[in-house]
Amino acid sequence: MARPLRITFIGAFYHITSRGNERKAIFKNKRDREKFFEYLESATERYDALIHAYCLMDNHYHLLMETPSGNLPQIMRHINGAYTTYFNIKRKRSGHLFQGRYKAILVEIDEYAKELSRYIHLNPVRAGMVDRPEAYQWSSYPFYIGKGKPPEWLHRTFILGYFGEKESIAQKRYQGFVNALVGKEYESPLKDVVSSTLLGSADFISYVKKTFLSDKKPDKDLPALKELAPKASMQDVFDVIDESFSNDAKLARNVKMYLCQKYTAEKLKDIGRHFGISESGVSQASRRVRQWMEKDKKLRREIGKLEKRIRSSRMKT
Repeated sequence: MARPLRITFIGAFYHITSRGNERKAIFKNKRDREKFFEYLESATERYDALIHAYCLMDNHYHLLMETPSGNLPQIMRHINGAYTTYFNIKRKRSGHLFQGRYKAILVEIDEYAKELSRYIHLNPVRAGMVDRPEAYQWSSYPFYIGKGKPPEWLHRTFILGYFGEKESIAQKRYQGFVNALVGKEYESPLKDVVSSTLLGSADFISYVKKTFLSDKKPDKDLPALKELAPKASMQDVFDVIDESFSNDAKLARNVKMYLCQKYTAEKLKDIGRHFGISESGVSQASRRVRQWMEKDKKLRREIGKLEKRIRSSRMKT
């Protein structure tokens, strides 16, 4: 089974969602939600989690969380595990409560803090549960606009800090910021998520890939890792092939198409356009190369060396 890619480090921010198995309700009454809050509180006390925003719906929840100790898996095992145990004991049931693994998107917080908090707080409005976000008592929004005493474990100051130094002014500005989209169609900030894992600028994504993913080996159970791996360019492929097959233009041409299909992010039609052939022509060329390699050990070794060079040059980009 495919696993989600977890990128963890000290001070990371995440947008986290977890849904009920078969989309069934995970919160059935007030006590369930209050119990879940208890586990959020204990996560902040025992595991150093910082909860910046939350919204508990019926069959899923949203969290905007910071991990000062870089221990997201430990935090989430506590929250989801403890709540599942409570839920199952209370209702004399067994088995999974949540649908698969929780989803945690690593966020460039300065770029997306405001938008994600608004997205989370407007969730009940989008779902048609309330007309105004302040009418929903199971999100952190009422506390953001000064309605009620916030729990000690809710960390509001970071996001409100974007709206002013004085709390009362920041609250009013934040309320205006959220209300500006009430009743309107708008694009989710999550539309920009890369490989279901990262949300941020190109520089942020490049930094994360280079710092935390460059030494990770391919894993068929981690498709996001493959998607985020640096890709070779067509020119990278051409350079290594031209050196090795300079005396055989036909073989070089077929091997180029084979390795471009295997190691670059280019679509078949774009590879074909470069060589003046169709998508099916590229596929046929790749198939020919595989057949030649099966029959010719020397060619197989030579192409294996080329692949190693391509992978090496790719990791340096």
